[in-house]
Amino acid sequence: MTITNSEKISFWYDPDKRSIAYQVGAALLFAFVAWYLISNTMTNLDKQNIATGFGFLNNEASFEIGESLIEYSAADRYLRALSVGFLNTLLVSFIGILLTVILGTFLGIARLSKNWLINKCATAYIELFQDIPILLQLFFWYAFFYEMLPSPRQAVNPFNGLFLCNRGLIFGIPAAHPVYKYMVIAVVLAAIIIFFIKKWAKKRQDLTGKPFPLFSMSIILLIGFPFICWLIGGAPTQMDVPMLKGFNFKGGLAISPEFAALLLGLVLYTAAFVAEVVRAGIQSVSKGQTEAAMAIGLKPGQLLNLIILPQALRVIIPPLTSQMLNLTKNSSLAVAIGYPDFVSVAGTAINQTGQAIEGVMLIMIVYLIFSLSTSAFMNWYNKKMKLVER
Repeated sequence: MTITNSEKISFWYDPDKRSIAYQVGAALLFAFVAWYLISNTMTNLDKQNIATGFGFLNNEASFEIGESLIEYSAADRYLRALSVGFLNTLLVSFIGILLTVILGTFLGIARLSKNWLINKCATAYIELFQDIPILLQLFFWYAFFYEMLPSPRQAVNPFNGLFLCNRGLIFGIPAAHPVYKYMVIAVVLAAIIIFFIKKWAKKRQDLTGKPFPLFSMSIILLIGFPFICWLIGGAPTQMDVPMLKGFNFKGGLAISPEFAALLLGLVLYTAAFVAEVVRAGIQSVSKGQTEAAMAIGLKPGQLLNLIILPQALRVIIPPLTSQMLNLTKNSSLAVAIGYPDFVSVAGTAINQTGQAIEGVMLIMIVYLIFSLSTSAFMNWYNKKMKLVER
C-alpha cells in the first residue's frame, strides 16, 4: 500500500525521528556511565581518605631530576618538576622529528636508487629496524652506551675538547658571553628576511621566469648576520672545555647516555617507516612527469626538487604526520631506560602523592597537546602544499 503525503508516518518507521531517538539514547547512556564511574571513584577515594584535586602541584617535590633544561632542585614544587619533564619530552620529540624526516627522506630516495649497493643497503636497513620492537632497540642502545663504552678515565678523546664514555658525549662549548644572545636574535632576523625574500622571489619568477638564488642568499644571511654580531661584540673565542675531575667531567656540555639512547632508538626506528612513506610518495608520481622533465633538460637535482617532490608531498604528508605522532608517543618509553621525560616525572609524583587519577590525567592532556599541535601544523602544511589547478 502506498502512503500519501497527507498520511502520517509512524514514529518507528520515520528514519529521521528514529535516528534522533538513537542519538539521544546513546548520549544518555554515555552520561549515565560517566556519572557512575566518577561517583564510584570519588566514593572509594573518600573511604580511603585519599585527597583529590590538583592542589599537590604546589607542594614540595622532594626529588631530584637528572636532566633539566631549566633550573630545578628538590625544594621546588611538583608543578616545576612536571615542567622539567614536559620540556625534556618536547626536546627529544622535536629533535627526533627533525632527524627522522631527514634520515627517512634520504633512505626513501636511496631505496629507489639504481645503484645496486645503495638500494640493497637501504632495503636491509628498513627491514631490520622495522621488524625489531622499539623497546628492544632502546634497551640495546642503552646497554651499548653503558656496557660498551669506557669509563670517564679511559674516555675516547678523538681531539681536544671531545670525550665519549659511559657518562655520555661531553664536548666543549663557547664560554658564556653577552654577544651570543644577539647572535641568536640575528639568526631569527635573518630567517624573517629570508621568508619575505622567498615570497618576492616567487612573484618575480612568476612574472619574469628568472629564478633567484634563494638558497645561496639564505646561507649568506644565516651565517653573515650572526658573524657580524660576533665581530661587533669583540669576537670572543674563549671555550668552556670539559675537564676530568674525580670520577666525572666538569664543564662543557654533556649529552647523557639516556638521552642519546632514546633519541637514537626513536630516530632509527621511525626513519625506517618514513623511508617507506617517501618511497611510496615518489613512486606515485607518473613516470611521464620524469620523462618530460628530462626531455627539457632538467638536471637530476632540479627534477627531484621541482617536479617529483612537489607532487609526491600530497601523498607523503598524511602518513608522515602519523609517524611524527608515533615518535612523540613512543618517547613515553623513556621511563624504561631512566630518561626523565614527562611520564617518568609524573610517575614519581604519583608514587609520592598517591594522586594517580590526576597524574594520569596530566599525562593524557600533555600528549594530547603534543598530538593536536603536531596535527594542526601538518594539516596547515598539507593545505599549503596541495596542488592547485589553474
